[in-house]
Amino acid sequence: MAQQKGIIKLDGTIGGITFYKSKDGYLAREKGGVSADKIANDPAFQRTRENGAEFGRAGKAGKVLRTSLRALLQNASDSRMVSRLTTEMLKVVQADAVNPRGERNVIDGEAELLQGFEFNINGKLGTTLYAPFTAAIDRVSGALTIDIPAFVPIHMIAAPGGSTHYKIISAGVEVDFENETYVIDTQDTAIQPWDATATAAISLANSLPAASTHPLFLALGVEFYQEVNGQMYPLKNGAFNALALVKVSGV
Repeated sequence: MAQQKGIIKLDGTIGGITFYKSKDGYLAREKGGVSADKIANDPAFQRTRENGAEFGRAGKAGKVLRTSLRALLQNASDSRMVSRLTTEMLKVVQADAVNPRGERNVIDGEAELLQGFEFNINGKLGTTLYAPFTAAIDRVSGALTIDIPAFVPIHMIAAPGGSTHYKIISAGVEVDFENETYVIDTQDTAIQPWDATATAAISLANSLPAASTHPLFLALGVEFYQEVNGQMYPLKNGAFNALALVKVSGV
């Protein structure tokens, strides 16, 4: 694709060239390609169909996971999060060592590959929360826990400009990718001042069904606030809030 330059920006198709606007600006590309019917039936495109099927499963699985965390992602995600998650979910699918190519799926893949995924590139957990923490998943009891020893917020939390307060949140999610259903439990601290006073130890316990046979995900995040005349306001609409998958347990 080519970048459009000049004062006048085009949108539409002229002489086989399609002009359009994207997140990367005004672009142009040549119209054409192989017909959908040929891709769907021609033996030469067998690999293309296999790749497409697996990419589709990855996209669908990513949507289920995003939906389960929707309430948190409204305050902590970047504009390319969907595509980034699909890319990582495809790696999970491709790690399936049971099914043949084209039939590999998330359930038989390696969901643990998603551990460490950052939902907001503009506010990564890894560069926001420096306080040490322990994340654990107990599949037998269904307890997903986060434990953070006492820390000094101004030293251990990198807050964006204008922040006066913060809140730490966690979410435990059980996802049934096959039936596209989920169970979620969220916990959070009270809104606390971002200052030089040491906190008490923090323990967040998320409860999910015991002895689950589905993948389990534990997310940890930080939300920032600004106090104005005694009222707490989310900082910059959550643009710099952090949320990441800190522990994952596959089937």
